[in-house]
Amino acid sequence: MTAAPLIESERIRRDIRLGRITGTSRGLAQGFVQCNLAILPKAFAFEFMLYCQRNQRACPVLEVLDPGDPVPHMLAPNADIRTDCARYAIFRDGARQADATDIRDLWRDDLVAFLIGSGITFDGALEKAGVPTDRYRWVLRSTRPTQPAEPFRGDLIVTMRWLTPQQAIVATQVTARFPFNHGPPIHLGDPAAIGADLKAPLFGGPVPPMPDGLVPVFWECGVTPQSAAENAKLPLFIAHAPAHSFITDLPAERLMAW
Repeated sequence: MTAAPLIESERIRRDIRLGRITGTSRGLAQGFVQCNLAILPKAFAFEFMLYCQRNQRACPVLEVLDPGDPVPHMLAPNADIRTDCARYAIFRDGARQADATDIRDLWRDDLVAFLIGSGITFDGALEKAGVPTDRYRWVLRSTRPTQPAEPFRGDLIVTMRWLTPQQAIVATQVTARFPFNHGPPIHLGDPAAIGADLKAPLFGGPVPPMPDGLVPVFWECGVTPQSAAENAKLPLFIAHAPAHSFITDLPAERLMAW
């Protein structure tokens, strides 16, 4: 019997697992939900869930795996979260170690994986609406505090995009329909109003002078719980590397608000 053909999300994950895709997940499998990944020991899982619940816009949890189980049975039942992100960020006692492309050698029976909605999910919808997503985007620290759940605490991480005023209006309308992927912007205009650190972006390279006619637009970012876990200095914490999200089999339209 001939095997059923792979859907686009499965094909992308296969190529990631085989090392054929090593870069960002942006632009891949558009139309499918992408997730930020957080993996931590069971001893800290309840407090982490509480932190996410208190900061739902930044940390919209879509699935929590059983301890020791690497398969997201709801979102991608043929996947393995240990191999299916192109790059993983590894933290020990809050310090980032060398990134990895496979974390099977770090896997333990007490590890719990959280899949958290990512703003990359709505890139396809933005493109269809005429809002470009291929440049002018950075992940930045802000000084806006999140609601703590000890030992997890820290300031909000944001995604900044530069758009024209008309594009900003359209982007607000489009992303408002994705409440499980951070929803609409939280701020438009002066980065200093939310303390966005333009000098040391977490992802996206140096921030150049902004061209005339554009406005900064800010969304809450799923790197926020990763930052909180860093601050907690857990003995082991594993996350997706920024912009190397986990691609699910869930069509993005299933999570859209109509």
